[in-house]
Amino acid sequence: MWRLYAEYGKGHASELTLGIAATMLGRLSGLLPPFILGLAIDTIFLNQEEFHLPLFPAEWIPATKTGQLWLSIAIIALSFLVGAVFSWLSGWGWNRFSQGVQHTLRVDTYDRMQLLDMGFFDDKQTGELMSILNNDVNQLETFLNDGLSSALRLIVMVLGIGGLLFWLNPALALVALVPVPLLALFTALFVRIIQPKYAAMRASVGALNSRLENNLGGVRVIKTETAEAYESERVEDASQDYYDANWDAITTRITFFPGLSVLTGIGFAITFAVGGFWLLSGPPSPFSGTLEPGEFVTFIVLSQQFIWPMAQFGQIINMYQRAKASSVRVFDLMNERGTLDESADAPDLVVSEGRVEYDGVSFGYDDEVVISNIDLRAERGETIALVGPTGAGKSTVLKLLLRMYDVNEGAIRIDGTDIRDVNLRSLRREIGYVSQEPFLFYGSVKENVAYGTFNASEEEIVAAAKAAEAHEFIVNLPDGYDTMVGERGMKLSGGQRQRLSIARTILKNPAILVLDEATSHVDTETEALIQRSLARLVREKTTFAIAHRLSTIKDADEIAVLDDGRVVERGTHDDLLALDGLYANLWRVQAGEIESLPQDFIERAIRRRAEVEGVEGDGTDEGIDAQADGGE
Repeated sequence: MWRLYAEYGKGHASELTLGIAATMLGRLSGLLPPFILGLAIDTIFLNQEEFHLPLFPAEWIPATKTGQLWLSIAIIALSFLVGAVFSWLSGWGWNRFSQGVQHTLRVDTYDRMQLLDMGFFDDKQTGELMSILNNDVNQLETFLNDGLSSALRLIVMVLGIGGLLFWLNPALALVALVPVPLLALFTALFVRIIQPKYAAMRASVGALNSRLENNLGGVRVIKTETAEAYESERVEDASQDYYDANWDAITTRITFFPGLSVLTGIGFAITFAVGGFWLLSGPPSPFSGTLEPGEFVTFIVLSQQFIWPMAQFGQIINMYQRAKASSVRVFDLMNERGTLDESADAPDLVVSEGRVEYDGVSFGYDDEVVISNIDLRAERGETIALVGPTGAGKSTVLKLLLRMYDVNEGAIRIDGTDIRDVNLRSLRREIGYVSQEPFLFYGSVKENVAYGTFNASEEEIVAAAKAAEAHEFIVNLPDGYDTMVGERGMKLSGGQRQRLSIARTILKNPAILVLDEATSHVDTETEALIQRSLARLVREKTTFAIAHRLSTIKDADEIAVLDDGRVVERGTHDDLLALDGLYANLWRVQAGEIESLPQDFIERAIRRRAEVEGVEGDGTDEGIDAQADGGE
C-alpha cells in the first residue's frame, strides 16, 4: 500500500493535502457544539460559574445571560456551517485524489500488460486480467477515498476528543479509554483471520469473470451444441466458489463488527455510570475533584463521539484488507518479467532492401524445444512458404519474426540488423500480419480498416478496400463504410472479415508480409477473391506464408517443409514433388490420393495427432502453439 502512494499518490499530492487539511479542520469544528452546550448549561442555565471561552477575547463576551445565549447559538451554528464547507472540500480533495490514482494506475497496469510477451497471455485467462484491471483497481480507489479519509477522521476525532476529555476531567477520561486496548487486540485477531480470506475471494472473482467472458465469447458454439445446461452448471460452480469464498469473509466480518459495538458500548456504559454516580454522590474512589452537570453533558456527548470512530476502525481495517488483497494482484501483474528486452535508445528499424534472414534459430518454452536450427532467407519480392503437419512449429517461426517471443539461440535479421537491436514498435510497423482468424474491433468498417494507420484519409481507406476486393461488399452494407461490424466483427462473414484484415494491411503498406493461413476458413469462391488481393499485396514485398491448402503456395519462390520443429525439406513445388518425401505425401492428402500414402506416414500422422491433442488439452504454452499451428 505504501508503494501505491509512493508511485501514484505523489502525482496528486495537492488534492491529497486539501483532503487531509479539510478533514482535520472539519472534524475539529465538530468538537465545538458539545463544548459550548456544556458551558451554556453550567454558566447560563445553572449559573454555577462565569461564562468564558478559551482563546476568545473577554471583551467580546456579552454581559447579559441572553447575550451569552445568542453568542453560544451563533458559535454552534457557525461551527456547523464551517463543518459543512470543510466536508465539501474534504470530499472533493479525497475523490480527486483517489480517482486520479485509480485512472493512472489502471492505464499504467494496462500499458505494462501490453509490454509482456505472448507467453504471459498464453497462460492467462481474459476474465482474470479484466478482474485485475477493473475490480481490483476499483477496490483500491474505494480504500483511497473512503478508507484513508475515514482513518484520518478517526485519528483527528480520537486525538481531538481525547485531548478535550482529558482537559475536562482526566480521571473520567481514563475510564472512557478502557475499551481501547481490547479494541486493539480484537482488531489484530480480525486482521490475521480475514487477510487470507480476502485473497481467496479476489482469486475467485477472477475465475468467475474468466468463465463468464469465455462463455459470452463462445455463445454461438454453446447454442449450436445445445450445451446451455452444461455451461449453466459450470457458471453455477464458478459462482458457487465465489459465493463460498465471499461468504467465508462475510461471516468473519459480520461477527467482528458487532463485537466492536459491544466493547465500545460497554465502555460508554461504564463512563456514564461513573460520571452519573459522581454527580449524585461525589467522586467515587479512587477519584477526586468536582464534576459539573454541564461538564458531564459535554463529556457524555464527546464520549459518544469518541466511541463511534473507534467502532468505525473495524470498517477501515476491513477496507484496508480488501484493498491489500487487490494491490497484491495489481502489483504482481506490474512485476511480471515476461517483457522483451529492449534498450531505451534502440534505433528505429529502417528497411531498405527488405532482406530477411533466419540464422540458426531455435526456440522453446521452458525445457520443451519447439523449433530448432531454422535457416531461411528471403529477398524483396520473394515468397517463402512454410508447410508441415500439425504442431510442426510453423506459426512459431513467424511469431519470432514479429518478436512475439525472443529466440533462444541464433538470430533473425532484417537487412543485416538483428531485430532484437531495434525499436520494437518500428519493427512491427514494417511487418504486415494477416492471420487465419482476423480480429475486428467493435466499431465501423472504416475504423477497422484504418486500425493502426489512424491518420489515413477516406480516399486511402477506400483504395485499400478496393485492392483487397472488399469495396464491393462494403458499399452494399446498410451504412457502407460506417456500418458497425459488431463485437469481434461477428456481423460479417469469415471471408468479409478476412478481406477487411487484408485491406488494413494494404493500407499499412509494410515492407514485409506474414500470411498465417490467410484462406484457411473460407469457401472456394471467397478464397479466389482473397488470393487475388493477396497477389497484389505481395508485389515488391518480402513475404512469408503458412499454407493450409498447398495449392495456394505452389508458386512460392521457396517452400520450407517443417517437421518436429526442423526444416526437413526445401525447394520449389516441383522439386519437392520429385523428392517424394513429406511434402509429396501432404500433396497426395489434399489431392485425395489417400490409398497411395505410405503406411508409415499414416501411422506417424495418427501418433502426432494424438500427441498434439494431448498437448492442446493440458493448457500449456506448447498446446497453445500446437493449436496455432494446427489449422490443418
